[in-house]
Amino acid sequence: MSQPHLFNLAVHILAGSLAIVLGLYLLAVAKGTPQHRRRGRCFAWLTLVVCATAALGNLLFGYRPVFAVLTVLVLYQLLSGWRAVHTRDTGPEAIDGTMTAIALACGLLILASLRQDRSGQQVIVVLSSLGGLATILIYDSARWLFPHRWHGALWRYEHIYKLLASLFAMLSAAAGNLMRVGQPWTQLAPSVLGLLCIVWCWRRQYERERQLAGGRARAG
Repeated sequence: MSQPHLFNLAVHILAGSLAIVLGLYLLAVAKGTPQHRRRGRCFAWLTLVVCATAALGNLLFGYRPVFAVLTVLVLYQLLSGWRAVHTRDTGPEAIDGTMTAIALACGLLILASLRQDRSGQQVIVVLSSLGGLATILIYDSARWLFPHRWHGALWRYEHIYKLLASLFAMLSAAAGNLMRVGQPWTQLAPSVLGLLCIVWCWRRQYERERQLAGGRARAG
């Protein structure tokens, strides 16, 4: 490896390790507090560094479809999940539509490159990740048709899904690099674990909202 490649890889590993540890910590502590928001911004910046170095690695030091799709998936989920907080009152805006269009174009390019890849390298992981990206893009496109009141009701669930999916996609990428035995299943396992965590967090959020609604009804 060249020195620029090694430096880029070192920054990528360091930022990714810190982002994963911080993300798991945020998963375990109280949500909605000032500390949560500050640490969440730190998680976002670390993840941006992870995605930037991954993109440089794919462009300059060797293209691999599996890491290209995970880069697009993590970055889009991160930015879209962050935007969900800011569009809860207004609904999607022009920048959200632009991000969706760019992510779609990147996904199609990766799919085209996969068809040209004769090695069949981790095709299951690439296709499952593209499927996850497609699901989010379909949802984000449908948001433009939602009644205005829906955005205020759904933004927390959207934020939970996209940020946790971003975290566990990084875990999936880490597993792909560190665990050579049992591939691609060891790389898919974090995605399954992430879905279980998302469902658990959704259920807690739903129960919290029911309790708040019940409290307001009794007070009224």
